[in-house]
Amino acid sequence: MLAQDRKPQRDWQPIIKAFEKIVGKDGVVRRKEELLTYECDGLTSYRQRPAIVVLPRTTEQVAEAVKICDRHDVPWVARGAGTGLSGGALPIENCVLIVTALMRKVLKVDLENQLVVVQPGVINNWVTQTVSGAGFYYAPDPSSQIICSIGGNVAENSGGVHCLKYGVTTNHVLGLKLVLPDGSIVDVGGEIPEMPGYDLTGLFVGSEGTLGIATEITLRILKAPEAVCVLLADFTRIEDAGAAVSAITGAGIVPAGMEMMDNLSINAVEDVVGTGCYPRDATAILLIEIDGLQAEVEANQARVVEICKANGARHVTAEIEAEKRLKLWKGRKAAFAAAGHLSPDYYVQDGVIPRTQLAFILKEIEDLSQKYGYRVANVFHAGDGNLHPLVLYDNAVPGALEEVEELAGEILKLCVKVGGSLTGEHGIGADKKCYMSEMFSEKDLETMQWIREVFNPKGLANPEKLFPTPRTCGEAANAFKTKQFEGAELF
Repeated sequence: MLAQDRKPQRDWQPIIKAFEKIVGKDGVVRRKEELLTYECDGLTSYRQRPAIVVLPRTTEQVAEAVKICDRHDVPWVARGAGTGLSGGALPIENCVLIVTALMRKVLKVDLENQLVVVQPGVINNWVTQTVSGAGFYYAPDPSSQIICSIGGNVAENSGGVHCLKYGVTTNHVLGLKLVLPDGSIVDVGGEIPEMPGYDLTGLFVGSEGTLGIATEITLRILKAPEAVCVLLADFTRIEDAGAAVSAITGAGIVPAGMEMMDNLSINAVEDVVGTGCYPRDATAILLIEIDGLQAEVEANQARVVEICKANGARHVTAEIEAEKRLKLWKGRKAAFAAAGHLSPDYYVQDGVIPRTQLAFILKEIEDLSQKYGYRVANVFHAGDGNLHPLVLYDNAVPGALEEVEELAGEILKLCVKVGGSLTGEHGIGADKKCYMSEMFSEKDLETMQWIREVFNPKGLANPEKLFPTPRTCGEAANAFKTKQFEGAELF
């Protein structure tokens, strides 16, 4: 790079001092070796060290931090627990990372109105723990629920095992306190299910940090069901498992959750977790949870067993005791982690298809696996067609990541082709933005950008995410992989 082409280095010292005045010296991370902790989220293929990390504890501190960024025209990225799988919290070059991990207070519990108010750093599972003693729970339950934060769930509109019957995060968010990209504080939604005017709460949930930061989140909680039963059905043909899924929903039964795992995933889980529940010789298993009134659960349990057997299930077991139910789910919740036992690295994708296309898409994924020469483990929310193919590879092999990204991209294109979506819960982030044009027209994307520009006119809030700039995936990936930290040497 020629000297005249180098970007002028920013003087970070006045900005650091301004942040320290708000959150204290302990609330600002600026040493290069400490910043390594924040150079990626759950999508570890892309890495970029931020210039500064700020750790606020209150809405007012978030607002003041954003105002500093606005005043100095510094791009910023919000980050929660860093468990996202689409690169949504990935820093960009010379940005400020605003981390909400210390905002961990449950601000209000209102059992009569079935709601809680939390800060964004509260861990997903903590919400249920807070209200379970009174017979309530929080329905959205991503596999990472013991470590992912509510703020991140809101940003990505996360789902989980129980989203089939109860919906994803947006169906459980009543209201938000927001810090907009100019530092102003606004409230959207409220504490009642229906609010007049534009649905700004719905607009913000799933906006991936491009419209602002949620600093207080009002969540709907549900009364625990009277009865719960979890069934495990195993199949010798994955097509039969897919047919059973369609038949169950076609019969008018809406399970609380319905998950499928293939043989590769089954054995990985048994090797690592050792549940002893999953038959290793099964080509696929279905985990089906039914809840509701006791009589309803008993009736639906019998019907589900009948449907599974009619569609080729070898065995169907049912558990109603809480401890045994949790054991059945333990393996499914650990499936992503267990994939690490199969390969040095894996690349997880997240797409959605109509349930009727399950058998076809799984066959296509197997064909792509053969074509590219990489094994693919399939774990997914079968009930709502949300696929999670895990492509196994070794990042130490030159060119392997690029091939795996291409394979995963072909899976996403297939999802859209059969009438599905690019994402069910992980978001678009940096990983899938280049595929947005596969699903949306130029006018669609332009309209979305108009909304972004209304809230984020300077483009400082989480830039380079969600929308396809640059246009190709290769360019986007290489931009993150080759950028070097060019900020001033702080210490």
